[in-house]
Amino acid sequence: MKEIIPPLFDSRARPQVSIYVATEPTLLVVPTFNESSNIGELIERFFTYVQNVHLLVVDDHSPDGTADIVEGLQQKYPNLLLLRRTGEKGLGRAYLAGISTGLEKQFQIIGTMDADLSHDPAYLPLMLTMIESADVVIGSRYIRDGGTINWQIRRVLLSWLANKYAAKLLRIPAHDLTSGYRLYRRGTIERLQLKSMKSTGYSFLVELLYRAHATGAKIAESPIVFYDRTMGASKLRSREIYIGALNLFLLRLLKKTIRS
Repeated sequence: MKEIIPPLFDSRARPQVSIYVATEPTLLVVPTFNESSNIGELIERFFTYVQNVHLLVVDDHSPDGTADIVEGLQQKYPNLLLLRRTGEKGLGRAYLAGISTGLEKQFQIIGTMDADLSHDPAYLPLMLTMIESADVVIGSRYIRDGGTINWQIRRVLLSWLANKYAAKLLRIPAHDLTSGYRLYRRGTIERLQLKSMKSTGYSFLVELLYRAHATGAKIAESPIVFYDRTMGASKLRSREIYIGALNLFLLRLLKKTIRS
């Protein structure tokens, strides 16, 4: 009998949640920088909703001791992994390091999620079920039953319009291109030519999805309610928004290169 657990924040997308027991080697990658106030709760929630799934925390040398907290929890959670990064920092580089580690360790499903509790682990069981018949699954705010909490209406509208514009420009059949809550099949990742990726920050996520679509990946979306962070510090800066806009045009130009 499956145990029913209430979602952490909002029940619009998942009124009831069952524990998911993975039958394929599965890894979720979580980049961190100064997430000491969130990481313990995230880890506890994560392993409440999934079994036989590994969680890899990729820490960018956080001065607040985030990595030490993770290390202290590894005995309690045997499937909890830690990668301490000391080189070039950045969200895109952390994602790349985590995904590459997943490939090296022969995981067949590799996903990403945020460490700040904005991505509720309660949505993982449905996403993991959907990846059984898809190549990429996006936890989407902009489909039916999805949404955002703690954002002003202006920010929600701007994000929605930006995603709609990006999807049309890049011709990607998805509604939430900037969501970092995703799952990928190993075969799909292996076709993405990760070593040639130039994007950083959140534009890295758009480029990953664009490359996946360009190689014929089947993309599915699962509704999530994104809960804006209440602890820690936001990593998104204005400069990154402008860089991301520029990268959209560059990606469009790279279409033939990626497909070849």
